[in-house]
Amino acid sequence: MSAALRTLRHDGGGDNLLVLLPGAYMTPEHFADNGFFADAAVRHLKLDIVAVDLGLDAVSSGDALPAVIEQILIPARAQYRQVWLGGISLGGLLALCLNADHPGLVDGLCLIAPYPGSRLTTNAIKRAGGLDIWEPTEVDLTDPEFRAYNWLKAPPAAFPVFVGYGTEDRFAEGMRDIADRFPPAARCGLPGDHDWPVWRDLWEHFLNLGHFAT
Repeated sequence: MSAALRTLRHDGGGDNLLVLLPGAYMTPEHFADNGFFADAAVRHLKLDIVAVDLGLDAVSSGDALPAVIEQILIPARAQYRQVWLGGISLGGLLALCLNADHPGLVDGLCLIAPYPGSRLTTNAIKRAGGLDIWEPTEVDLTDPEFRAYNWLKAPPAAFPVFVGYGTEDRFAEGMRDIADRFPPAARCGLPGDHDWPVWRDLWEHFLNLGHFAT
């Protein structure tokens, strides 16, 4: 059994849950300290939030996402009307990967500055002529990043997703490629780099979309 995940929780008293996965070297406290919990509270949203501490070792070993599924997402399905998954940077990519491998486990995605993946992944897709032309090989599909992009080829039309990023982010091109797989209302590019000021603005934009309105 996986070690118990450390989490930080905001209780909004609602029937919706959003699980937030961290970026590299990020802790759950970063979400709270940068206003993510307070922004939900001031809107009186019926939304509980759980920020997860994964740790890079668990991510690298492949233990992180199974632990999130086992300890958080599966129990939440029995408790909440809606369970969303989100993340910042590496956490956004992990959310994409988890959803691609377990369709139907979550009801929506909130991806803030999602890391587009390794150059090996993104360059292979570019060499093929782009995501619409690229077809994964059997070997590709042994890699979670390629499986995430395979899901992005044709995401379900009714599945709600938000993708936000800073237009000056060093990964902006790849983030925009991810965002472009979804309708215009689901994506947002704001001036900013790969840092908390723009991430908080994007978070506020997501909350204002009304997915968890009272």
